[in-house]
Amino acid sequence: MSKIVCSALSFSWFDGTPVFQDLGFTVGSGRTGLVAPNGAGKSTLLKLIAGEYEPLSGSVAVDGVLGYLPQTLPLTGEPTVAEVLEIAPVVHALRAIESGDPSEAHFTVIGNDWDIEERARAELDRLGLGDVSLDRRIGTLSGGQIVSLGLAAQLLKQPDVLLLDEPTNNLDRDARRRLTDVLGDWKGCLLLVSHDRTLLDRMERIAELHHGELRFHGGNFSDYEAARQAAREIAEKNLRNAEQELKREKRELQQARERAARRAATGARTNQDIPRIIKGGLQRRAQESAGRADIMHSQRLDAAKAKVDEADRALREDQTIALSLPDTTVPAGRTVFHGQRMQVRSLFGDDGVDLSIRGPERIALTGANGVGKSTLLRLIAGLLTPDGGLMTRAEGRVAYLSQKLDLLDLDRSTMDNLQSFAPQLPRSDMMNLLARFLFRGERANLPVRALSGGERLRATLLCVLRAEPAPQLLLLDEPTNNLDLVSVEQLTSALNAYQGAFIVVSHDDRFLADVGVNRWLRMADGRLTETGPV
Repeated sequence: MSKIVCSALSFSWFDGTPVFQDLGFTVGSGRTGLVAPNGAGKSTLLKLIAGEYEPLSGSVAVDGVLGYLPQTLPLTGEPTVAEVLEIAPVVHALRAIESGDPSEAHFTVIGNDWDIEERARAELDRLGLGDVSLDRRIGTLSGGQIVSLGLAAQLLKQPDVLLLDEPTNNLDRDARRRLTDVLGDWKGCLLLVSHDRTLLDRMERIAELHHGELRFHGGNFSDYEAARQAAREIAEKNLRNAEQELKREKRELQQARERAARRAATGARTNQDIPRIIKGGLQRRAQESAGRADIMHSQRLDAAKAKVDEADRALREDQTIALSLPDTTVPAGRTVFHGQRMQVRSLFGDDGVDLSIRGPERIALTGANGVGKSTLLRLIAGLLTPDGGLMTRAEGRVAYLSQKLDLLDLDRSTMDNLQSFAPQLPRSDMMNLLARFLFRGERANLPVRALSGGERLRATLLCVLRAEPAPQLLLLDEPTNNLDLVSVEQLTSALNAYQGAFIVVSHDDRFLADVGVNRWLRMADGRLTETGPV
């Protein structure tokens, strides 16, 4: 029964910013998905469990052999596949013995691992790396192949506890399916950080990192989403009720003050003939009674305001972008882009590729890693000169969001960047847009380099979508990479408000469905073909 036990765990950054305070939980056998917004500490928690970080206080105990795949693989230089798998010395000893060298040192290195090559090949085959030799340099592998290789290295350890941090990043569709199948058979303790909803739906429970606490939800991610939606509907109802109660208390306070004023005026008229000392006492008692009623109503008003604030905070924790972008509208019959026999070196085959984009089409561009999807986007954007072929673009701007999100000035704030992209935008409209994209208060004035990945994507989208002139064609290259689930939802809502054409490269099936893709293209073997949903 492998498990992870964290007791009274506390951790802070070097500047004293707390990440966890007295965090305690147990994760047992089975598949657990860990979700939370960017910056909440998911990767930090995995590093603490893996022993890469030391807690300020508390303890971490792992029962069994540990395997850990970080989000960014620490691979430097030009190691071989065997070195990444940590089997190079054993493979070398095996080959030395096969060559006739019976040195005792070789037998010591091998130990009981006489079948290590067969086991390594089996893991590589399971993850789609069957054609990768053990002596191949990783510099010749794609980003997705390196991620799969890193996972193979961990599985080869036969771990009891497995930690995976965003394992589907850079994986193409086939690689994601193989990973999902591998993890579907997992029998030990798995703690997975991912924004891939298809993969999260293979989990048996969801752990939500919320304000420094870990909350467990039984079932897969779809079950978790349903529970979260139900909680949101309750929060919305509570907010409506609290707002109605606040209005009622304000009205009753005003009515009570008006009644007290009328009584005071009536008393002043009817008490003209009584002695002054008695009239003074009556006035004091009336004032005291009115004061007590005013205090009571004020207290009830404050309580109603507190309920509104509490209900509002419950909703603001899970915000989505909501906006209208009429300037991006593209007529249905308009040709936004036309390319014929486009060629880049020999990447697209002898005949090149053809592509026409008409009207507000929503296009998904799919294909394996390394087939030229990003190259095609750069061609369409005009950032790359083709080696051959013809291209025409309609009037209007083409906006390209690369995986690097490198359009903004990192040293300037989101507000300053927006002003550069839309210099004619009135300041009141700018502040409203910033708020709609969830940049409120000081967040709007922070340098872009200080923002999280999700915030940087929101800032880039805001500047691109509100730029002058508005883009008629939007090109997005793996926009959900490294985004938390809330940020993916925010990106989805922004794209659903966009009324121009777009092409998106993504392996996230749920995301593609949610943004209303209505045309599917697949790049393979140097050719671009129309397909249905995949």
